[in-house]
Amino acid sequence: MAEPLTSECLARLEADMPGLLRMAEARDLEEPRGRWTGQGGAVACPRSTEEVACVVRACAAAGVGIVPLGGGSGLVGGQTKPDGTAPLILSLERMTALRGLWPEENVMIVEAGMILADVQAAAAEAGRLFPLSLASEGSARIGGVLATNAGGVNVLRYGNARDLCLGVEAVLPDGSIHHGLRRLRKDNTGYDLRHLLIGSEGTLGIITAASLRLYPQPATEIAALLAVPSPEAALALLNLAQARLSGMVSAFELIHRQGLDFLAETMPQVAVPLLPLPEWAVLIDLGLPREVEAEEAMAMLYAEAAEEGLVSDGIIAVGAAQRDALWRIRESLPLANRKIGAVSNHDISLPLSAIGAFIPRAVKALSAIGDFRINCFGHLGDGNLHFNVFPQPGKTRADHEDQREAIKTCVHDIVHDMGGSVSAEHGVGRLKVADLERYGDPAKLAAMRAIKAALDPKGIMNPGAVLRG
Repeated sequence: MAEPLTSECLARLEADMPGLLRMAEARDLEEPRGRWTGQGGAVACPRSTEEVACVVRACAAAGVGIVPLGGGSGLVGGQTKPDGTAPLILSLERMTALRGLWPEENVMIVEAGMILADVQAAAAEAGRLFPLSLASEGSARIGGVLATNAGGVNVLRYGNARDLCLGVEAVLPDGSIHHGLRRLRKDNTGYDLRHLLIGSEGTLGIITAASLRLYPQPATEIAALLAVPSPEAALALLNLAQARLSGMVSAFELIHRQGLDFLAETMPQVAVPLLPLPEWAVLIDLGLPREVEAEEAMAMLYAEAAEEGLVSDGIIAVGAAQRDALWRIRESLPLANRKIGAVSNHDISLPLSAIGAFIPRAVKALSAIGDFRINCFGHLGDGNLHFNVFPQPGKTRADHEDQREAIKTCVHDIVHDMGGSVSAEHGVGRLKVADLERYGDPAKLAAMRAIKAALDPKGIMNPGAVLRG
């Protein structure tokens, strides 16, 4: 177990690196869903990788735990430590430099504290695309995005964060620096520490910089919001779109009527241009080369889908403003959810062909626990659903607090039984440590514990996250 952070340790850090420390503020100790409040009176804000290494070496010598902090937007509590000994919080907020950009290679190197939206903007300024896109991209930092292997809306076409990273620089638990900022597509020189560190949520080291993969910008982009009769029809529509427009489907989002009702209830300024509101809808986004006419391609897809009974209504965005308006609907769903207040949120993934059967099975199972509203939406193209359970009108999530664990277990048991994952894109953090133990493969868990013990024998790196301390 990590040792408590002492005033002596802080004094040594400040003496070695003046200006390194600041007092923790509320924003450093909170997570977006309000489930935990972290500990920690001091925040170390290093200005370079060498300073990160000095901080880690000092904490390793004293046995003090370190909780890395990015943008604080994580949804599984990985950025907070609510109990046990108080850690040192390590924020990379000062390490925001663009170290290099090579448009001809489709590569850029950025420091881990750079905000995701700034990474996107820097790529765009060079005429390139960094396609990772999240609702929290205005505050999420690239180090945290990689540490959690974040997904987002464009995984269908471009992959997770892991797929967009060519190399990382990182400080390991003993304070040594892994110099892995390669710009190579092929490098078979032994174990790939990049993939070990990506998704490790700060438990094996602290990513300080990354070499990122860029893409050419699509010549045109177009979106459409389409009413579909069922999730099965949505999946058939996805297959049709990929067959007709191979490699051009950037995003494919499934939206249930409940989410649209939540928008009408809490954010009426976000207009949904389909009336009556459909039971199920799909937001499809295409990125097209110059030789393909965008509106014609989308119109032809709609016509064929309608002929096959896969869509019954829809609106095709004309111009960037209408496309943005359609995306505002999808991006506002989590905000509306937060205003309603979920009893239990579930970030799950399933084999695509199992989604149609999972939804009614889970709804029926939950009805045996209580009377709830369920908002099911997410990235159908990669099988990632946000299957969230809400109280009925007139009640709050506090009224169901005693049922929250039973709800989560009910949903996760079904997901596991159907070959899915109980953590699709948000990570394990502290929220799902017990879930990993319950559903994880024993051989994998044993290997994870062995890796953790080998790299971090003192258990100082984000103690209690991913693996039980």
